[in-house]
Amino acid sequence: MKESAGILLYRHSRRSVEVLIAHPGGPFFANRSVGAWTIPKGLIERGESAEVAARREFVEETGFAPPDTLFELGSVRLRSGKVIYAFAGEGEVDPGALDSNRFDLEWPRKSGRVRSYPELDQVRYAQPNEARELLNPAQSLLVDRLLAYLGSG
Repeated sequence: MKESAGILLYRHSRRSVEVLIAHPGGPFFANRSVGAWTIPKGLIERGESAEVAARREFVEETGFAPPDTLFELGSVRLRSGKVIYAFAGEGEVDPGALDSNRFDLEWPRKSGRVRSYPELDQVRYAQPNEARELLNPAQSLLVDRLLAYLGSG
């Protein structure tokens, strides 16, 4: 079973709490929005703790430094069976400064053309209700857990 770890970054706005959500890059997600967004996350490497993986992946996928202080949001299981261990921390980043790592993919499939795509092509802050709608359904539970932790839910 594959295990990933990620960070749900949040900030306080005048109206409420906002969370940073990320849109995956590449052709598969190019025209998808509702249910396609994610938290910055990636695979946990052998011998690595979930928190260390979450911090590493946050930097690799966004180019932003993770918050110094994180707290656990527990885990969620995607329909694929992959488990994501999530952490949350308060922070402010400029979504326009996204600097994601890249991956190579043959596209279209069997075309012989390999193209480079960013892991994430967009990040943005969203209000909780919008985040729940846009995030992968399993990951939307993380917003509820964050709000409960903050006493805002």
